[in-house]
Amino acid sequence: MSLISKKYYNRDLSWLRFNHRVLQEAEDKNNPLYERIKFLAIFSSNLDEFFKVRVSDIRKIKKLDKSLRKKLITKPNKLLKQIKKQVHIQQEEFGNLFTNHILPELKKEGIELIRYEDFTSSQKEFAEHYYQENLKNKLTLNINTEREDKKVFIENEQLYLTALLENKELIIVKIPSDTSRFVTFPNQNNTHYIAFVDDILKYSLAKFYIQKEISAFHLIKISRDAELYIDNEYSGNLLTKIKDSLGNRDTGQVTRLLIDDTMPIELLNLIKDVLDVNETDILYGGRYHNFKDFFGFPNPTQKNLSENELIPVQNHELQKIPNIFDAITKKDRVFYYPYESFDDVLRLAQQASLDENVTKIKVTLYRIAKQSGLADALLTAAKNGKDVFVFIETKARFDEENNIRWGQVLEDHGAKVMYSYPGIKVHSKILLIERLENKVQKTYGYISTGNFNEKTAKIYTDFGLMTANPSLTLELNQVFQLLEGKVIIPKTKKLLVSPFTTRSTFEKLIETEIKNAKEGKEAYIILKLNSLQDHKMIDLLYEANNAGVRIRLIVRGICCLVPGIEGQSEHIYITSIVDRFLEHGRVCIFANEGNEKMYMGSADWMTRNLDHRIEVITPILDKDVYSRIRKMIQFQLDDTIKARIIDQDQKNNYVTSSTNHRAQLETISGI
Repeated sequence: MSLISKKYYNRDLSWLRFNHRVLQEAEDKNNPLYERIKFLAIFSSNLDEFFKVRVSDIRKIKKLDKSLRKKLITKPNKLLKQIKKQVHIQQEEFGNLFTNHILPELKKEGIELIRYEDFTSSQKEFAEHYYQENLKNKLTLNINTEREDKKVFIENEQLYLTALLENKELIIVKIPSDTSRFVTFPNQNNTHYIAFVDDILKYSLAKFYIQKEISAFHLIKISRDAELYIDNEYSGNLLTKIKDSLGNRDTGQVTRLLIDDTMPIELLNLIKDVLDVNETDILYGGRYHNFKDFFGFPNPTQKNLSENELIPVQNHELQKIPNIFDAITKKDRVFYYPYESFDDVLRLAQQASLDENVTKIKVTLYRIAKQSGLADALLTAAKNGKDVFVFIETKARFDEENNIRWGQVLEDHGAKVMYSYPGIKVHSKILLIERLENKVQKTYGYISTGNFNEKTAKIYTDFGLMTANPSLTLELNQVFQLLEGKVIIPKTKKLLVSPFTTRSTFEKLIETEIKNAKEGKEAYIILKLNSLQDHKMIDLLYEANNAGVRIRLIVRGICCLVPGIEGQSEHIYITSIVDRFLEHGRVCIFANEGNEKMYMGSADWMTRNLDHRIEVITPILDKDVYSRIRKMIQFQLDDTIKARIIDQDQKNNYVTSSTNHRAQLETISGI
């Protein structure tokens, strides 16, 4: 049985097709050269995380009892082979793109990436001096002489050079991680020369071992299981367990050994032995690894080889109203980042922290910036005697340590901080402010698709809603009552809250469209999601398709629904947009007999978001807010430049049209 059935596309293979769309952006000659290089870095970074998280999970499933294993993944071994095959194909495409397209384009701009074999005499002198001054005293050298029983441990995601001495001793040298990956050489003949630090080390180490017979140095990198492995979330102190488990990532099971494909077989076999890995762990790459370091690739020219910086638009109407609470009272306000500034969210928090009429501030933090204006405002509020409640999700993968640090700082300054609950993640992005106005307590709320993070607000596209509508804010307070442990189930009629009402509400909305289609009424569904994986929701969309409901999806990442199958999904059309900014907003629209219903919030249509996380999705009740979001969604529906068609095989063919529409550019001009 194929892992890609006609009914569902495998989620992990679909994710790899998403990462292929990232690679397509690196191939796109319409993108500035350094943007293309940035997409190579994103592709590499994405793949690293995929192996640390998803491949690790699949390997764990292999070890389960067969009856339980079949409920999770039918054939994990077959899936791992298909993953390895697809990754190899993409790595080949990556290598060809880098070698035959990116490097020649750099050369045209007067930038040459040089190997140590091509160093001139003056460059050799420069490399030797750089090694002596910047690298020599930082090297960690391991010479393995007891191959029979001595294993070597190498660090997660770190780069190492390996070689064989004449007596078959194995040399393993860690490349210092606290130095730049790229070294810029002096300009020669109007050409800027740059080398990987790897090449400077290869040249200098070869000189060091010149008296001994030594093989060429080859690069290796290991990815390890990123799971924290907390024995029992339900007993003891979960926060302490998370803190104590963070080190597990550094010593987890190997999920990938990336090697240079020119490595001699004798050296490879010895490495497999001392690192205790086998052939299934190995992926063959090129001469260089860790292309995510290209985020920091230098531009020594005076040329602008990147996109011009986007200056977010300030909301002029809000700027005219000194008190932001008056502006929100007047009407709901929606923001679309990064096209619009995140500053108004900071302004809301800052004004609340200083306003003598504000009594309470409540917020959920999933991924917070290391330097955070929002956290600073919360600290000020606590200092000013306000009741500050912060729920911090300490299970936000790879952000646990930073989240815990901020939690401790906030607690130290008088805020009430609560941390993760066992068995469930709090993924909602919500803020609540209580303010005394004319002796009456009034509540203001903020609901977003994106995190309270100033850094990601500049590169992720997200919607954020500020509202004083009591039908929303009172229910938002119910969600915080849940987080504070004051209620078990929040009472909500307007807001959708996972894991309580999100699935059932969306099911009813789809069923209404099915009913309307069967009665001959106009019926359609428009979904903009990051991921669509939940089989029950997919089955319901198939049912809607068969009833004649028109279904239009924009899915950036994982898409397990298989479109275009007669009698199953022939009325379903799906595109995926990958462009300069990461598409991150979630918006769901239902025809509702001509009176569209629109929802916006933090949840994708994945089982984890619907059933195993606390998510908040709000209906859009304000007509102006609805019109603005609908306009932005229409830009995406009409995209003919960056949109790819998600078909049965997820081939990632671009949409073709006689008209040119690029959603993100049209959003910039139309915001």
